Amino acid sequence: MTTTTESSLKKLHTRLAPGAPVTMHDLAALGISADLAGYYVRAGWLLRLGRGVYTRPGTPLDLHASLALLERQLDGLHVGGKTALDWWGVRQYVVQESVLQLYGWSVGRLPEWFSSRFPSEYRRKRLFREEPATLLHVAPLEGRNGAPRVSSPERALLEMLSEVGVRQPLQEARELVEGSYSLRADVLGDLLLHCSSVKTVRLCLQLAREVSIPWVAKLDARSLPTGSARPWVSRTVEGLLVLKA
Repeated sequence: MTTTTESSLKKLHTRLAPGAPVTMHDLAALGISADLAGYYVRAGWLLRLGRGVYTRPGTPLDLHASLALLERQLDGLHVGGKTALDWWGVRQYVVQESVLQLYGWSVGRLPEWFSSRFPSEYRRKRLFREEPATLLHVAPLEGRNGAPRVSSPERALLEMLSEVGVRQPLQEARELVEGSYSLRADVLGDLLLHCSSVKTVRLCLQLAREVSIPWVAKLDARSLPTGSARPWVSRTVEGLLVLKA
């Protein structure tokens, strides 16, 4: 038993990166049973984060490694909205306390071990006609192996705009659109074509025209799903939101 324990402990320290959370399934792949994991916890060699989730003690939990684990548990999970815009450098001039915005297809909640360390919000949203395994314009951050999946800045802008009238102030949305001059019109056009929200499509075009952002002139608005010719009207906490076709 001692030899087995020492061998498993060596695997634990050589294969488990500091700050990375692992599941019981991951530990089993290293030859560590549930009973042995419990022994390691009592001995101080493992830290139990939550039910079936562990990490090595003494090192702060790593955000990117934690997101990688959550991606295995929630279909379509990715960093999006204002967080993704901020990661890509599209942000307001006034720095505000940030809350990590995560999107996915599954109904679920972020585990307490994650949300208690990383202030965050999870939103189940199906804004585009796509499949969770092949999300449009979502990829590992900067193409790095093992990096969390993040919306492109174009997708993140539309995710943010979809929240206007619900959680997202209109004025802040306008300022973020104003700072999005570097967005790629071809990528944005592809996303708008697959967008299932008439409000989001119209709001994107309307705000971009209001602030005279360059990429809007490159979009063929007539081919985009803007709905009927009637105005889209909604009452929000900021007043009446009217979006013309």
